[in-house]
Amino acid sequence: MTTPAPTFPILRTTLVWSAVLTGILAVAGALIGFLVGGLDGLWSALVGVLLAAVFLGMTAGSILIAGRAQGPDRVTLFFGIVVGAWVLKLLVFVVVLLLLRGQPWVQGGVFLAAVIVSVLASLVVDAVVLSRARVPYTGDVALPASSEEEGDEAGRS
Repeated sequence: MTTPAPTFPILRTTLVWSAVLTGILAVAGALIGFLVGGLDGLWSALVGVLLAAVFLGMTAGSILIAGRAQGPDRVTLFFGIVVGAWVLKLLVFVVVLLLLRGQPWVQGGVFLAAVIVSVLASLVVDAVVLSRARVPYTGDVALPASSEEEGDEAGRS
């Protein structure tokens, strides 16, 4: 079993804050969407917020999963998982947009606004979490003792 990387708590915190923010945005988006476009606006806002949340969460989730990769070529496996998740996100995004295109209940302006606000809010969460994070510059590496420390230890004996 490996020791989790120092970035794991940051990613977990980002995912938790993003989930809370998604709930708040879903409620606010649904209310504003309903006021702007009725029931169609409500559903457009909810789908926009949910779509953004899923895709933004997939990145952090894939990094968390890839960080636990084991084997002789961990780095290649890590990047394979992360890039694979990005390709999967792109394909699913295109499929979802094609499925939503032309749907009578989708209001493009409300949907677009919900996606943009969700992405911007997620970027703010990422910036706040990263700015408050305490990540050491070095890992668990034993540094050699300096000559002064060696002299002090020899005098104590």
